[in-house]
Amino acid sequence: MPANFIKVESMGDLDLLFERSSERPVALFKHSNSCGISAHVLEMVEEVDGDVFVLVIQEHRDLSAEIATRTGYAHQSPQAFVIKGRKAIYHATHYGIDPGAISRLMQ
Repeated sequence: MPANFIKVESMGDLDLLFERSSERPVALFKHSNSCGISAHVLEMVEEVDGDVFVLVIQEHRDLSAEIATRTGYAHQSPQAFVIKGRKAIYHATHYGIDPGAISRLMQ
């Protein structure tokens, strides 16, 4: 089953994502719509079994900066996280992003 992509478009969406992570792990993908590598990795992330929250950085740079603040990881794109208990338990960028690892951590 392909991933269910959910767009992150507001600070409220981001707050809910982190709140939800207190109940179960949450996948978050920061995507650049002007980067070929990011487009390819987004296709790879479709293999994740479950919901994947997607932030398009060109549309929401403020939210991208807030993710860096909350996770402690400097901005990159593409960039993937699994958030659990409001903390990043998985972080990877570019071709280091492993959809299988993300799926396993979300179970």
